[in-house]
Amino acid sequence: MDALEIKKMIELGLPDAQVEVLGDDGQHFDAKIISPSFAGKTPVQQHRMVYETLGDSFEGALHALSLKTSAPR
Repeated sequence: MDALEIKKMIELGLPDAQVEVLGDDGQHFDAKIISPSFAGKTPVQQHRMVYETLGDSFEGALHALSLKTSAPR
């Protein structure tokens, strides 16, 4: 799994989001997601929304994903 693939999966699940994913070892990634869908939600709720877009990716190829999420300001 690569950063572009993760970015596309998140964008499919959160089409209104601005997504940036960085990572170079194929297992550890940093993602910054800004989405109007996050408005009024706690950080935990926001992160769950992102994880839902990735399905079962954490069971195999994707080992670690660090998230920074927010609603637009």
